[in-house]
Amino acid sequence: MTSALIAGTAVAAAAGIPIYAILGGLALLLFHLEQVPLSAVTIELTRLTDMPSLTAIPLFTFAGYLLAESKAPQRTLELAEAAFGWIPGGIAIAALASCSLFTAFTGASGVTIIALGGIVYPLLLQKAYPKDFALGLVTTSGSLGLLLPPSLPIILYALVAQVSLERLFAAALLPALLLIAALSAYAVWISARHDVKATSFSWSALRSAFRRSIWEIPMPILAIGGIYMGKFTAAEAAAVMAFYSLVAEVLIYKDIKLSALPSIALKSQMLVGAILLVLGCAIGLTSYFIDAQAPAKLFSFLNAHVSGKILFLALLNAFLLLVNMVEIFSAIVLMVPIIVPVAMHYGIDPIHLGVLFLLNLEIGYLTPPMGLNLFLSSRRFDLSLPTLYRASLPFWLILISLLAVVSYTPALSLWLPRLFHL
Repeated sequence: MTSALIAGTAVAAAAGIPIYAILGGLALLLFHLEQVPLSAVTIELTRLTDMPSLTAIPLFTFAGYLLAESKAPQRTLELAEAAFGWIPGGIAIAALASCSLFTAFTGASGVTIIALGGIVYPLLLQKAYPKDFALGLVTTSGSLGLLLPPSLPIILYALVAQVSLERLFAAALLPALLLIAALSAYAVWISARHDVKATSFSWSALRSAFRRSIWEIPMPILAIGGIYMGKFTAAEAAAVMAFYSLVAEVLIYKDIKLSALPSIALKSQMLVGAILLVLGCAIGLTSYFIDAQAPAKLFSFLNAHVSGKILFLALLNAFLLLVNMVEIFSAIVLMVPIIVPVAMHYGIDPIHLGVLFLLNLEIGYLTPPMGLNLFLSSRRFDLSLPTLYRASLPFWLILISLLAVVSYTPALSLWLPRLFHL
């Protein structure tokens, strides 16, 4: 029976049937085979309404789409270039910082590669960076901000794992900054090796870029600083962010016309609707796995074959890198409820596990042959996938090295939540 279900699911996925339909149908079938009333699936959907951070998803998503449709990405890049361009490798550092922030607020690596890739890639080539380095940087930075608050995958993970969103925001921040710092150091090394000239520092250029971005600079401070200082809950921060973005981009910068707001709202909430649909169907399937004691059975198997925490983390990382073949939101709602209780048996903090889970999926976007960022960059720049594999390899190796550091140094994830008493 199990083999038939796995084969049927694989065939359905290969046939292009939507993931929510596969998850929902599988849940209904499994409950029917156990002679459990099918209303059990729909009853589980009511759990969505009990998730206190649920409202953060549509609000942060709407704010991200407003920023994506405005000229905020260009202004952010200009400010970062004026601030860091004088440092060796400064243009590349500016690109990393800008793309990371943009991904954090839009919650989608594809939007970053499409929206900023066309600006960053030619800029790096113009500054005499090697082509492979420029391609690798743009491809990598498309998902680099997924660990930066208020990234949508962080919110979704907190909802599914039923952990504090505020704690997870704080836990993900330091590892995210570590990734950016390591890649920035690599950019400095590349610039020195290829004798890339830094631009001269100009106070007037910095002041001009600062003035142009003056209304956007407070956004991360308001949203994230408010959470860390205990002024806002995550949902309240999302409301502040959405309102502030609306005022800044529509009324102050006038990048977006009032007539365009309905279409932007529709596009953003279509993504939210898709996420909630997958989440709702997955909750029903997860309920079956829990009733069937799948986590306990998995732990019993691992306990018999995996001797300790170190080996378990290594196997978990290898498994999660393979999960990049699944779309990130689907991977979260499918795997998290099963993995969390098993990891807790090995003494792994659920917040630390959340950082590892998201970091693995972030790196998975770069992992050949199925990494999503590789396909997006291939389409965006009209290049072959092997070219992208080669260009992204040094970045991938750096991120894998840092994954090992974060995995076996839980203090990197847990220090900030403890510092802010979250």
